[in-house]
Amino acid sequence: MTENENIVNEEQESVVPEVENQVDEATEAISVEETAAAVPAAEEVVEAPVVEAAVETPAVEVEVEPVAVKTEKVRHQPQVAGEFDWDSVDKKREKYSASERSKLEVMYDKTLNSIGDHEVIDGVVVGKNPREVIVNIGFKSDGVIPVSEFRYNPNLKIGDKVEVYVENQEGVNGQLELSHKKARILRSWDRINEAFEKEEIITGYVKCRTKGGLIVDVFGIEAFLPGSQIDVKPIRDYDVYVDKTMEFKVVKINHEYKNVVVSHKALIEDELEQQKTEIIGKLEKGQVLEGTVKNITSYGVFIDLGGVDGLIHITDLSWGRINHPEEIVELDQKIKVVILDFDDNKKRIALGLKQLTPHPWDALDENLKLGDSVKGKVVVIADYGAFIEIAPGVEGLIHVSEMSWSQHLRTAQDFLKVSDEVEAVILTLDRDERKMSLGMKQLIPDPWENIKGRYPVNSKHTATVRNFTNFGIFVEMEEGVDGLIHISDLSWSKKIKHPAEFTKVGETIEVIVLDVDEENRRLSLGHKQLEENPWDVFESIFTVGSIHQGTIISTSDKGMIVSLPYGVEGFAPNRHLKKEDGSQAKIEESIEFKVIEFSKENKKIILSHSRIHEDQAFTARTADAEGKNSEVKTTKRAVKILNENLERTTLGDLDVLAGLKEDLEKEEKANKKK
Repeated sequence: MTENENIVNEEQESVVPEVENQVDEATEAISVEETAAAVPAAEEVVEAPVVEAAVETPAVEVEVEPVAVKTEKVRHQPQVAGEFDWDSVDKKREKYSASERSKLEVMYDKTLNSIGDHEVIDGVVVGKNPREVIVNIGFKSDGVIPVSEFRYNPNLKIGDKVEVYVENQEGVNGQLELSHKKARILRSWDRINEAFEKEEIITGYVKCRTKGGLIVDVFGIEAFLPGSQIDVKPIRDYDVYVDKTMEFKVVKINHEYKNVVVSHKALIEDELEQQKTEIIGKLEKGQVLEGTVKNITSYGVFIDLGGVDGLIHITDLSWGRINHPEEIVELDQKIKVVILDFDDNKKRIALGLKQLTPHPWDALDENLKLGDSVKGKVVVIADYGAFIEIAPGVEGLIHVSEMSWSQHLRTAQDFLKVSDEVEAVILTLDRDERKMSLGMKQLIPDPWENIKGRYPVNSKHTATVRNFTNFGIFVEMEEGVDGLIHISDLSWSKKIKHPAEFTKVGETIEVIVLDVDEENRRLSLGHKQLEENPWDVFESIFTVGSIHQGTIISTSDKGMIVSLPYGVEGFAPNRHLKKEDGSQAKIEESIEFKVIEFSKENKKIILSHSRIHEDQAFTARTADAEGKNSEVKTTKRAVKILNENLERTTLGDLDVLAGLKEDLEKEEKANKKK
């Protein structure tokens, strides 16, 4: 208790009993109209020390304060000189019974509040103007609060209850200082937690926009409203919500960082959930509904059917081909759709737009038939072919094999590109399945017609190498006419492991037609047949027992490949590669080899180096030495002639081989005559 309060209490103990009796009588007798006559005496009461102490100190006992209040009302009346008539007051006081006096005292007590600084209490709005709000808290004076503190509540009116914070009972100007904002902050966390737990709907003021959402004033605390929680549909412009008062639900509270997240979308979803339940219960396949375009993606369009969403796949937007749904619809557009399907829970609803119009195939010309020529535009290209739109929603496929008579591998991009205008022939037409296949090459002559007349057997031609396989070379004789040169028909003498060793893609090569299969569109070609078979000559040169200089060019598990004169190759087994000194012959070594086996049919020559020095002793003891010498001379002479007239890489000129053969035959006849 303060010092002033002690002084007041001490004075009250001596004075109050006497004054109390007088005031009670005055209260009973003096009405508003009679107050004027008692004003002079009341003034004297005001001057009494006890009354002054009661006015200055709010904590004075209730028995004293009524005197002050009553005298304040009296002061507004004209003052009259003279003493207060206590007898008249006592007489009028006798009109009230004890119970009535008690009721009046209780009613009067309720009109006053005992308050202290820095408390949060409730008040009532008693006045309002564009700048200030006047609030009565039951104190001796009213408080004035700036209207900006009530910005979140534009509907504030006189008579509303508001919570206020007592900053000072008497400010510099003697005015009661209140704050609504501070009161809200002190109570805000309790109210926010309560609203969160009870899922209560609260009101907030949108202050400004921030990254990803909005800042909302809720109970004086800044809460975050994410952009995704503003509405059920995507919001493109957040600024339209600034300076607006909206309803929210508290969806998240972080007590550690004092963060609050609110949602307006949650309120809408609760309302839409009721609508959704009602709509879903009535859904049926084939039902036509009106909806609003909610979102557009590359694969389709989401439609708001009034609380429930459905998807129109891009293929169900139009009978014709489209690249993006934006070609057909736009955001917020109202369209009619048909329900195609939905799952058991009716959470996924498939919608259609094109199904509301007749199928273009139903309107296709009935006179169209196989073999007819049609025109259209390329709408889609794949490696295997191109789709041609001959009418909106009616397409046909041109397979890559029907674009050209050429048989070597190519893609559709080599012939066409999207938006090209083309002419084609109908190859197949299925109206029930709504499928059509087209062809382009049928509009130009078939190159395989009269193929035998243009490419008879044994005729010589120039072809272009297109590609290789392990078994041969595919060449193009002309557009649409391809042929195969088997690997065995490339060279008479050289063993070719892969066609890439012989030529390159894009080069030209001379060929001879070996066979024509018109039915299966196949040409068998040869290259080595352009020359006479040299194995007819080799049979006379590489006779068994003859010795030739050779170079080892490669090796294998069983032996080594030896390059012999005139471009022919032979094979020497490992056991036939030992030298006279016992060492083994090596790659790139050039030594003499003896022919131990010759096969014209298999084009095979088996050689031996070891046999040369092993047979020297046997050769020396041979009785017919002259015959053997004559045979050796004949062989060496033939070798010499070949070296002079034949080129090693091309097998020489065929005329030289023919001449060599004649010379050998003449020489054999001459030896026989001798």
